[in-house]
Amino acid sequence: MSSYLKLRKIHIDYILSSAALRTQLTADKIAEDISYTKNIQYMEELYLTPPEMIINVLSLQDDINESILIVGHNPALTELANMIQDDSGISKFPTLGILALKLDIDSWTEIKYKCHGETDFFIFPKQFKYYMPKQIQAIIEL
Repeated sequence: MSSYLKLRKIHIDYILSSAALRTQLTADKIAEDISYTKNIQYMEELYLTPPEMIINVLSLQDDINESILIVGHNPALTELANMIQDDSGISKFPTLGILALKLDIDSWTEIKYKCHGETDFFIFPKQFKYYMPKQIQAIIEL
């Protein structure tokens, strides 16, 4: 998944992760793969929490961070995705899935239910089970 982020030249300003060990390991690996050098914030508030709590956490973030990666858990991530995006319809957020949303907000304080999030991309490992684009294969082989 991080190879896809590298291929798309996705820049992440800040990473928020659940404090659970598995999500910490996932966040650490993504950060390493995409050459993210800032601190990762591991938060108990993102562990087995309702999506409203994740929105609350996001609303407190510094506006200097334009793109934030959240590494968390289901069902909260599925519910969150369907709460804030316009083209909702994710039945279950898959393990290691990445949903990139472009939000129509000027400040993190404006994030809320149906804040007009538009899907940039939605990827997950099973999409690459039978076919992996050559560009991603090349990145993995580096």
